[in-house]
This record gives sequence, structure tokens and C-alpha cells, in this order.
Amino acid sequence: MDELRIIVPVKQVPETAKARMDEETGTIRREGVESIVNPLDLYAIEAALRLVAEHGGEVVALSMGPPGAQAALREALAMGCDRAVLVSGREFAGSDTWATAYALSKAVCAIGSFDLVLCGERATDGDTGQVGPALAAFLDVPPLTYVSRVELVDGTLRALRLVEDGYEQVACPLPCVVTVVKEIAEPRLPTLRGKRTARTATIPVYGAAEIDADPTRIGLNGSPTRVVRITRPTVARQGERVVAEKEEAVRSAAEKMASLIAARLHGGGRDG
Repeated sequence: MDELRIIVPVKQVPETAKARMDEETGTIRREGVESIVNPLDLYAIEAALRLVAEHGGEVVALSMGPPGAQAALREALAMGCDRAVLVSGREFAGSDTWATAYALSKAVCAIGSFDLVLCGERATDGDTGQVGPALAAFLDVPPLTYVSRVELVDGTLRALRLVEDGYEQVACPLPCVVTVVKEIAEPRLPTLRGKRTARTATIPVYGAAEIDADPTRIGLNGSPTRVVRITRPTVARQGERVVAEKEEAVRSAAEKMASLIAARLHGGGRDG
């Protein structure tokens, strides 16, 4: 088969432990929060690099976001991706997963012909897992989700999918969109040479006009979903803490825990 062109969508997300929600707008507060490459996208990058190492071709990292998202793309370049493209502009602000997938599909077409789009299973900020399958729908190619192993044989993608009761073996013609799980490969670390190359690389920025996107289908106007309200969960049950700060208190604490568990097993404990 001819050399591959694999496109890997990469998202810049807030550091999960530091992320905070804006209860008025229903969006994540990104100001003052460290941003990182979506961890699950790193597995897709690694899978793409391994396929290209075996069959030849190029890996193109693609992201949609503010200008600062170039940092995520430079990390992808440092890992070994051949080039990167950023989709950015105020017209994309407020995009939900549907509008995001549409914009990415237009960007993929603007990049040119492709054999494979490899995505992370989901993004850690939204946690929906919707963009990959929606991207396949917009590109009108087959989607394969939760893939833990891939190989190319005579122009056909053979994959192992992680399902509820085990694994499923599937074969799919190219081009297609694949979302991968952590089992696919262990992401490599960027090399010093890769970091130097990434630091000086030119990353083209595409707006809506460059990717020929319909303005009514991107951003807030093109997003059919809305976050109407968010609330913090309240703890309805009252628990009991058993603390053993000193070594001599461990035995009595363990005995108390055992009695509490026994009481609950016999229906004598309160809800907690």
C-alpha cells in the first residue's frame, strides 16, 4: 500500500486536579489553570507513530482551540509527529461536541486525503467520548471505538476492540476513524531533538474560511446542546470516621470498625 497519512486530533485540556466549573455559565474555568495535552490523546499519537514507523507515511496532529493550544501541538511534534495544524478563531467559541466534530472534519478535508484518523477514547474535561464517532459521521467513513490493538494488512485495518465481556476482533477498510484505549501502547517521551524541532516548527492556523466551514454549524450557533444548570452533589448519608493517630490506637480502631461492619451486616447499623 502507499504511504499512510494518519491524522491525530489533539485537545488541550485543563489539569484535571485543578479544573473548576463556572456554575453560572456551565463551562470550565480555564483562566489561571495549567493546560496540558489530553492524556488519552497521547496513546493515539503513539499508535499512529508506530504504524507509520512500520508502513511509512506521515502523522499530522490537529487541534481546535485558542492560540495557546499550539503548546499541545508542539508536544505532539516533539513526540515525533511530522506536522501540525491548529483550527482557531472566535467563531469556534462555545462549540459542543457536535460542532467540534464538524469543524474538525472540515479541517481534515482541508489537510487533504487521509487513510486513518486516530483519536483518544475521550477528553478528560468533557468525558463524553462523542467527538470521534461524530467525526466519522461527518467524514462518512466507518468508526471503530475502544480499540486496544491495530494492525494494517493489505490495506485493511484489523483491530481488537475492548467490549464489556472481553474483546472483539474486527476488520475495516481504509479510510476510517478509530478511538483508542490505554492498552493500545505506552506513549513515548519527547526527545531533546524532538523538542528542538517542535520549538521552531511553523504551525498553520486555519479559521472558518480556510476550512470552508459553514458559520451556522460552528461555535455556539452550531451547537445543539446547552449546559442549562450545574450543581454540586450533596452527601445525603452520614458516615462515621474511626481515626487511629497513634500505633497503640490501631487495635481499638480495628475492633470498632469490625463491630460497625458486623452491625451493618445484621441490619443494626444506620445508613452511612
